[in-house]
Amino acid sequence: MLNAPCPGMQRGVQPADPGGAVMSQYTIPGILHYIQHEWARFEMERAHWEVERAELQARIAFLQGERKGQENLKNDLVRRIKMLEYALKQERAKYHKLKYGTELNQGEVKPPSFETDETKEAEVTSPPNCQLTWKQGRQLLRQYLQEVGYTDTILDVRSQRVRSLLGLAGSEHNGSLENKNLEHILNGTESPGKRREQDAKRSVGPIRVLVLRARVANEGLASELAEDADTEEALKEFDFLVTAEDGEGLSLAGGKSFLLGGNEDVLENVLGLGDLADLTVANDDPDYSYDLPSSKDSSFRKTWSPKYTLRSHFDGVRALAFHPVDPCMVTVSEDQTLKLWNLTKTLPAKKSASFDVEPIYTFRAHIGAVLCVAMSSSGEQCFTGGIDSNIHSWNMPSSNVDPYDTYDPSVLAGSWAGHTDAVWGLAYSGIKKRLLSCSADGTVKLWNPQDKGGAVCTLNADREHGIPTSVDFNGCDPAHMVTSFSSGDVVLYDLETSQHALVLHGQGESRANHINKVVSHPTLPLTITAHEDRHIKFYDNKTGKVVHDMVAHLDAVTSLAVDPNGIYLMSGSHDCSVRLWSVDSKTCVQEITAHRKKSEEAIYDVAFHPSRAYIASAGADALARVYV
Repeated sequence: MLNAPCPGMQRGVQPADPGGAVMSQYTIPGILHYIQHEWARFEMERAHWEVERAELQARIAFLQGERKGQENLKNDLVRRIKMLEYALKQERAKYHKLKYGTELNQGEVKPPSFETDETKEAEVTSPPNCQLTWKQGRQLLRQYLQEVGYTDTILDVRSQRVRSLLGLAGSEHNGSLENKNLEHILNGTESPGKRREQDAKRSVGPIRVLVLRARVANEGLASELAEDADTEEALKEFDFLVTAEDGEGLSLAGGKSFLLGGNEDVLENVLGLGDLADLTVANDDPDYSYDLPSSKDSSFRKTWSPKYTLRSHFDGVRALAFHPVDPCMVTVSEDQTLKLWNLTKTLPAKKSASFDVEPIYTFRAHIGAVLCVAMSSSGEQCFTGGIDSNIHSWNMPSSNVDPYDTYDPSVLAGSWAGHTDAVWGLAYSGIKKRLLSCSADGTVKLWNPQDKGGAVCTLNADREHGIPTSVDFNGCDPAHMVTSFSSGDVVLYDLETSQHALVLHGQGESRANHINKVVSHPTLPLTITAHEDRHIKFYDNKTGKVVHDMVAHLDAVTSLAVDPNGIYLMSGSHDCSVRLWSVDSKTCVQEITAHRKKSEEAIYDVAFHPSRAYIASAGADALARVYV
């Protein structure tokens, strides 16, 4: 029965035509074998197509991601260019106003606006499949591939290519592990079960990244943050161009950090201002301060920056002194006046990073330039000396005094006329209640501010050491004082006996060895001198020897000041710079370009506030500057 020919086949044979071709006989096994062969070929072709489709989809996804990244980069660069153009217009207008005194007519200058991209590409989402159906299809596909000769090794190689296209390859360490495992697979030295177990562990990380990226893409959070919040934050960064307040810098919201897995550095590079965050704008000078990374704790050290500009003097500001408690200071000038300043009373906001301060009181009594000033420890009195050889004592007005009040003659408390030439230096001791002065007449005098009579004692009356240039009380022993001379000598005097206790000899009288300033360390037995030959020298008060000598500036060192804690030394020079030094390591920790030159002179004096975070400098350009 089974061997009988198919009825249809018999009807196909024409016995009447003996010359016709005899058709081949088809059997059931033959037909089934043909169908199976065709089905296997079809499945193999479909498997090829599926693999190629997966690779092409991965390639498309990679290119789309790359294109989106390039668009984001382009938008970020356009945003920065607009902000730079806006800042340049503001700077051009300010420069024109400062130079010519008139506003530059360049049309209406508006902050840059950023257009949001309304067109968003439609996300192609695959229909949700049942997990069971997905597993069955995967198993069936694996079986078909095994039938046509595709082994697990080829699948793993292709999987590795897909992962590399999607950018899911991890760190170099993970990549090396995967390559090593792949070598084991190709060499047949690792079992398939162990390999699948390790693949499952490695795939957890990339899957989580994919899920996170998919959520961000579907919800549109990344575009919203980049277009709205970041633009607003970037524009806030340029508020200092129209206000006088200090910029705080761009602070990223904490909610953005999840976009890149908490990597805030990467997020800052993509969304932040980058180099624009360090942009500073000021009307006055091309300043400004920078840190020299010379010490181990440089990241924790305070960096001083200019805050207040005191600009009411008409000639060079020779010296300055802070009030011991209040944010006030006194400056003396070659315009024959001294002025009292309250740093809390600033002018209305201007388009600048610093504030201008107006004086609240002007003292007038000297005939000629005022050269030095000293403040009492209580802050109730100050003392000044000038080129007229007189020393005046002043009662300090209240810091809230009205600048337009009538003249009060009681402000001038008294005067001393013991010197016969210009008074170059003054120093006050709050412990001894004594005032020291040095003059071009060659004498150093000790005064009692409570006694309106003559000097308590006179030192160097015979000019055995030359002309005194600066005086100071010994910080460790108030019964001693130190004086520098034009000969280069530094002399420690005993105030009880009026005799010199120690002489720190220089190298002979010459302009190069001339000492401009001498200060005593508040806690250590050190005397520090500033020299005309650009050097700063440290002397040991016990041995009288130089313990350190350094070239500190590019021009003559004119002034010195030690902070109340004795940690830092500040120096000023005619090279227009103020430098901060570590007393311990003798290294420069910060340099500030502060003043302009006038007649080859720049900075006359520097000072620390005794109790507040202020430092100040006085210059030949008729300005005094305060830094915070």
